Amino acid sequence: MALDILSPASAAAASQSEQPPAQMMALVFHGPGLRAWESRPRPVLRAVGDAVVRITTSTICGTDLHILKGDVPSVTPGRVLGHEGVGVIESIGAAVTSLAVGDRVLVSCITACGTCDTCLRGMRSHCRTGGWILGNTIDGTQAEFVRIPHAETSLYKVPADADAEALVMLSDIFPTAYECGVVNGRVSPGDTVAIIGAGPIGLAALLTARLLSPMSVFVIDRDSHRLDVATSLGATAVVNSGTSDVVAAVLALTGGAGVDVAIEAVGSPDAFDTCQAIVAAGGRIANVGVHGAPVTLHLEKLWDRNVMLTTRLVDTVSTAMLLKLMTAGHLQPAPLATHRFPLADVMAAYDTFGDAGRTSALKVILNG
Repeated sequence: MALDILSPASAAAASQSEQPPAQMMALVFHGPGLRAWESRPRPVLRAVGDAVVRITTSTICGTDLHILKGDVPSVTPGRVLGHEGVGVIESIGAAVTSLAVGDRVLVSCITACGTCDTCLRGMRSHCRTGGWILGNTIDGTQAEFVRIPHAETSLYKVPADADAEALVMLSDIFPTAYECGVVNGRVSPGDTVAIIGAGPIGLAALLTARLLSPMSVFVIDRDSHRLDVATSLGATAVVNSGTSDVVAAVLALTGGAGVDVAIEAVGSPDAFDTCQAIVAAGGRIANVGVHGAPVTLHLEKLWDRNVMLTTRLVDTVSTAMLLKLMTAGHLQPAPLATHRFPLADVMAAYDTFGDAGRTSALKVILNG
């Protein structure tokens, strides 16, 4: 009877394949209202274009709170959450040539192949093999390690000395605010702009809108602390929606005309209604917020107003430009970071971010 004899290399490979996968800690979604910090298998390369990144800085997005409320049904129980991060490349696939192990990188919230029809049209959010998948349909960045498909077009090499807290804002909120709010709203020099919502996205919209020299930027929120922050960041005027008639206040500020651009940065029916009520004839409504409930489109009032309404998921086509502006000091995201936690304390970080009215949290930084 013949004996099967393994070579030393084959024996070592067989032994290695029998070992349990390396583990890491990650924040895992277990259904609406349920999350846990638990051990998960460390990600490995699955395709030649992949990279595995060790996360050094991450953060929590308002979209993560929508997921926990059950507003995003594509996120299923067992998913590692998070789509923002800065880290160091641990391993790369054979087709990755512009990045190297050890590179410090910014993780884009949008994964893009760069070559499909939608990517070539600038709609990376609808990439045929990517889009918003991190923390949605594949495991995300609120973990010690993350696998990034299409690494060369989904990671940005960043300077070793760049501020991680500022960088992580460019994963999502700044390109989102700029592309979905400012660009879609066609903010131009001399415009009057109203931003409904002074959370991180709304404040990022304020900072990026000001790059284009509007005449006025009004910020609306019910949180007085956030309105104070908006004022410190350059808002022309603020309106407290908890104590004021917002529509009357904005019409008074604009001589009854309304605003050229209304940016919805909340994701609620009330905020969307406000946009419809304050937009001027010929104006633009740019929706940014994630909506988990139906809204009413008041065409009976808007049909003859020459109003443009836009929706969009961020495509991150502006990330490289925003990174240049930040590096040059023309864009300063760091003031939005208000709380800091070790990544291992992500459960407490979620409690803090989810209770922003009490904690005055804007962006919560998670340090690995």
